[in-house]
Amino acid sequence: MIDFHCHLDLFPSPSEAIDEIERSGIYALSVTTTPKAFPKTAMLAHRRKRIRTALGLHPQLAHERHGEVGMFVRLLGETDYVGEIGLDGGDEFAEHLAVQKDVLDRILRACSDVGGRIMSIHSRHASAEVLDALGRHPGSGVPVLHWFSGPPAHAERAVEMGAWFSVGLPMLRSRRAAALVARLPRDRVLTETDAPFASTVGSQYPTPALKEALARLAGLWGTDDATTWRCLNNNLRTLTGTVKATYAAAR
Repeated sequence: MIDFHCHLDLFPSPSEAIDEIERSGIYALSVTTTPKAFPKTAMLAHRRKRIRTALGLHPQLAHERHGEVGMFVRLLGETDYVGEIGLDGGDEFAEHLAVQKDVLDRILRACSDVGGRIMSIHSRHASAEVLDALGRHPGSGVPVLHWFSGPPAHAERAVEMGAWFSVGLPMLRSRRAAALVARLPRDRVLTETDAPFASTVGSQYPTPALKEALARLAGLWGTDDATTWRCLNNNLRTLTGTVKATYAAAR
C-alpha cells in the first residue's frame, strides 16, 4: 500500500506509527510543515527503506515562517521530495495569500534551480492560483496535488500540466470528490492518509483507512483490489523512477 502524504512527526508516538508502516509494508511519504522540522523528521525514518521525508513549508504557516525560506533552500539538496507546500485560500488564511504566493514562488524557483523535485502540494480554495504558480515554474518538478478539491476544470488543467493526485479515504467517501477522482487518469493517482489530521481513529497510524481507500478506488475504477494495488504500485515506481533519473542527469 501507498501513503503519499502523512505527517509522521505529528503523531503522538511517531515511532509507533513508523513501526506500523514497516510492519504493514506501506510505502510512505512523510511530509513536514516547516524547514526547521525537516532534520529531526528525516532522522525518524533513518534507514527505513519504505519511508521518504519531504521538505515542507505549509501555506497555513507561511505568514509566520516565511523567514525560513532560506533554510528551505539550504536543505533542498538533502531530499528528492518537497511537501507540504502550496496555497490556502480558506477564510482564515486568505488575508495572507500575498505572503503565501511569494513563499511558493521562491520555493518553486529553488526547486527549478536544483533540477526539480517531486512535490506534495496543498491547494485548498486556491487551485487556480497554485496552477498559475506551477505554470510560472515549469522546471520545478512533478506536482502531486494533495487532497485536491478544486473544480473539474482545474483538475483537467492540472492533468494537462502533468500533475499527479494523492487521494484519501475522506475524499473517496464524498460523492462529489469521488466523482472527480473517477475522472482522473488512473496512471496519475496515488493514495494518502493525511494522518494524523485525517483518516485516523484515535492516535494510531490508520492502516485500515488505506485498505478501505484502495477498495473504494477499486469500486470507482470497476476493478478488483489486487488490480488496483498493482496499478498504484506501478504508478509509484513510474513517478519515483522517471523523476529520479531526470534529477540525476541534472546534478
